[in-house]
Amino acid sequence: MPEPENEPLIPKHGGYRKLISFQVAELAYDVTVRFCDKYIDRRSRTHDQMVQAARSGARNISEGSQVSGTSKELELKLTNVARSSLEELSRDYMAFLRHRRLTQWEPYDPRLADLIARRPGTEEDFARWAEDVKNGLNGRNGQNGQETRDPSSFKSIQSIPSIPRKAPTYREIAANGALALIVVATSLLDRQLAAQAEAFRREGGFTERLYRHRRQSRDQAKGT
Repeated sequence: MPEPENEPLIPKHGGYRKLISFQVAELAYDVTVRFCDKYIDRRSRTHDQMVQAARSGARNISEGSQVSGTSKELELKLTNVARSSLEELSRDYMAFLRHRRLTQWEPYDPRLADLIARRPGTEEDFARWAEDVKNGLNGRNGQNGQETRDPSSFKSIQSIPSIPRKAPTYREIAANGALALIVVATSLLDRQLAAQAEAFRREGGFTERLYRHRRQSRDQAKGT
C-alpha cells in the first residue's frame, strides 16, 4: 500500500481511450449500428436492444474509467456492466445466425484469425475485411499474402489452413466478425476486472485514502 505522503487523495483516472477493451468495444458498437440498420427492421425491439447493448458496452467502460478516481467500487460495477452488456449482444448475434439458418464460425476459423490480426480500428477497416472474405481472401491479411499471426494483446484465435467452402453472405460475415470483436473485448474486460478487484482489495477506495490522509495530517500536527 502506498505511503500517505506519496499517495494523492484522488489518483489519476480517465484515459479510457487508451484501453484496448474500450477501443474494441467502441468498434463493436459502430459495427452493430451499421449491421442493425442493414439487416434488422428498425421498428423491431431487437434492433434497439442490440444497439443499446453495444452502446452500453463501450460507454460503461469509459464511465468506469472516469469515476475510478473517487470510487473503485463503482468502477468495478460499471466494468462488469460493460462485460454483461457485450455478453448480451453476443447472444443476439448468435440468435440472428441461428434463426436465419446461417453458420456460426468456429473460434479457430482462419477468417476470424485474419480479422483479429488486422487489428481493425474503424468501421471501414472492418468493412474491408468483410469484402476480402467475400472475395475468398480468408486466412490472409489481404495486403501482403502472409499468413495471419496472433497478436499478444488479443485473445488467441489460431489459424488453420484454408478449406474450400461456399461463399458466405455479407450478413453472415458481419455477424461472425462482430462476434469475434466481442470475444476480444470480453476477454480483455475479464483481465481488467481481475486487476481492478485486486487493486481495490490491496489499496481500498476513496474512503480508505481519505482516512490515511487525515491520519497523516493528525500525525504531522502532533509533531509540530
